[in-house]
Amino acid sequence: MTNYFREQILTLPQLIADVAEPFAAEAARIFDANVSRSIVRLYTLGCGDSYFAALGSELAFEMLGGVPTEAQNAMTFSRYASDYLPAVGSHVIGVSVSGGVTRTIEGVTRAGKRGAHTYAITSAETTPIAKAVQHVLTTRAPDVPNDAGVQVPGARSYFASLMMLYVSAIRIGEMRGTLSSADAQRWRTTLAATADAATRTIDLADAAARALAQDTRTHTGDFVFCGAGPNFGTALFCAAKMLEATGDAAIGQDIEEWAHLQYFARFEATPTFLISAGERDASRAEEIRTAMHAIGRRIVELPQAPCSEVFAPLISAIPAMLFAAHRAELLGEPYFRGFAGGRSIEHGGGISRIRTSTMEA
Repeated sequence: MTNYFREQILTLPQLIADVAEPFAAEAARIFDANVSRSIVRLYTLGCGDSYFAALGSELAFEMLGGVPTEAQNAMTFSRYASDYLPAVGSHVIGVSVSGGVTRTIEGVTRAGKRGAHTYAITSAETTPIAKAVQHVLTTRAPDVPNDAGVQVPGARSYFASLMMLYVSAIRIGEMRGTLSSADAQRWRTTLAATADAATRTIDLADAAARALAQDTRTHTGDFVFCGAGPNFGTALFCAAKMLEATGDAAIGQDIEEWAHLQYFARFEATPTFLISAGERDASRAEEIRTAMHAIGRRIVELPQAPCSEVFAPLISAIPAMLFAAHRAELLGEPYFRGFAGGRSIEHGGGISRIRTSTMEA
């Protein structure tokens, strides 16, 4: 049986290489000097993978863009935070690949009514969210079709969103003077070079991920994914891919919060993925590793190629995705549980009404 999820993952290095330059041009079209310098505070929002991409880019906007940034899930932003945006200088980026997620559209719409500058990162200028904002950054990165017509857990769309967020952060920094033109170009080159790091990571991690999937084949408990900083979004994304690919109970957790919560879990041998960028998180990750070992956790650290911490989500997600793909294949699990038991993809999530939810003004 063809492993369609793994096939998507194998296309990610080429995707990074293909979109780096055109996405940078797209960001340059939107973020000129006047727009970039007017940003007092930036908010990024989305649901699911789009929210995880927003979290994964927060450091880039602050470190490279020189902009105080807050990533929020769309529900929190729309129904709570949007009522209290600063009157001047608020800029809001809604991330939605499909462009049809009600809560994200609601968030940018409410922000716009309160005077914020609004943007959408979405697949086309004709999507519903594109029509609800002032500026649109398009990320055309469709999944690679398969001969069986199988819907595959999102990987390419997540990477495309991350790439657009990263090039936007670099462009804003360049226009604000946080980065010199030479520095901005170096960062763009570094970002494009993650394509090679992604290839090396696949080469390093694929066999190890399959071996781990085989070794944990009979495990029926939780899988925990821990990350910090930009890799907290990675941890949440990896847990999401496990849920979508295999249906296993999976938890994404902040490295620090693991010590306050999962540390006390009853089942000692829970497979726990420790996802570290090896930079600002390194000392705490080492302490947590010691704690995990002491209480008998099965610590998982699949190999990956080195990468700048600011772009780490592009690399750190790959090993866990490969694990989820191999586990789904070995277990014979249909992706998304085959949309069975009342689950449905019709109307944006069936009964969950992802795209037909009531929108509040």
